[in-house]
Amino acid sequence: MIRRTGDVEHLLRTEAPQVLGALVRRFGHFDIAEDAVQEALLAASRTWPVDGVPDNPRSWLIRIGYRRMVDLLRTDQARRRREQEAGMTELAMQEPARRAHPPQETDDSLALLLLCCHPALSATSQVALTLRAVGGLTTAEIGHAYGTTENTMGTRISRAKQQLTRAGARFTPPTEADRDSRMAAVMQVLYLIFNEGYTASTGAQLARVDLTGEAIRLTRMLHHALPADTEVTGLLALMLLTEARRPARTGGDDELVPLDEQDRTRWDLDLIREGTELIDSVWNLREVGLYQLQAAIAAVHATAATPEQTDWPQIAALYLWLERLNPTAPVRLSRVVAVAQAYGPGRGLALLDDLNCRYRLDQEPLTRQRERAVRAHLLQMTGDAAGAARLYREAATLTGNQVEQRYLLDRADRLG
Repeated sequence: MIRRTGDVEHLLRTEAPQVLGALVRRFGHFDIAEDAVQEALLAASRTWPVDGVPDNPRSWLIRIGYRRMVDLLRTDQARRRREQEAGMTELAMQEPARRAHPPQETDDSLALLLLCCHPALSATSQVALTLRAVGGLTTAEIGHAYGTTENTMGTRISRAKQQLTRAGARFTPPTEADRDSRMAAVMQVLYLIFNEGYTASTGAQLARVDLTGEAIRLTRMLHHALPADTEVTGLLALMLLTEARRPARTGGDDELVPLDEQDRTRWDLDLIREGTELIDSVWNLREVGLYQLQAAIAAVHATAATPEQTDWPQIAALYLWLERLNPTAPVRLSRVVAVAQAYGPGRGLALLDDLNCRYRLDQEPLTRQRERAVRAHLLQMTGDAAGAARLYREAATLTGNQVEQRYLLDRADRLG
């Protein structure tokens, strides 16, 4: 019987989308349903570590969620129709034979993804709401992913839930007209969940394996449903090739190990093989998209037996291609790193100065911390130890991840 807090938290994260799906499917009020689910999860987090997890945890959560949903609906403007629905549900919950027990093999995660990516919402709201409801990220983590504050993101998510309610959104498949936009939002959601897990924005651990694992699981499901979609294939390949390097990213004392110092025998060869086969299968089929390009970059890294064998000129060219398709601050900064590795730190610093003049990467929320770390590394390569140490310390103050912070401060201390 599961009693350990970590195991319970993992189970709750896995079951939360299924419980939310059951409530939304029954009542249709997304905003109220999520509140009910949160209270059911809170009740479980208090009782399960003490009493043990029940034999049917999903049904337990749904039962508590249903009961709380009844109470919430009763207080929501006291509408007669809602009172009737609540009364019927409460009656059903009182009779064990009529309690809802959805099949355990049913997985509502992708259905929830599509619901959260409803066309009534803006693209930003679609991603934020899905990260919260399906990915299980906190509002603060989502805010970090978007370079904004927790309060701002909380307001955005609340408005998105209200919009879904007004639109009468339910579980419906996408139409031909909105399929591409909804699938683009779904893939962006999965991408952000993976990124937050691969390098956590806060906390004592560099990575959150629960998030990367969930992102890969959902993307596998998406790929199984849409095997001919080249961008879905590219996204899955990108995740697998990146995740393959995770075991070597930290050392024995949980210190961060940069890519060129990693023990490549610790890389997961099965994931590398699977990811490489996936990207090779779609690379020449049609116009290349954002995720395919990133997967191609990851494949170049993953297939280099040693750091010296890495084809940095190819990576720099791929980043230039990616920047033309997706001209964002993180992509531009990544191109700086590739150019410096391919053609020397002087070229990298010149490009970084140019991009800062035009796009202010040093002030962009998504790159201001990494810009300082990258510049520090390039200055160190040129022999400017004092300038590098100062910037490493600045970068350390701008990250909430304790492993990354220790790594940056250690680099600074070594330089004096």
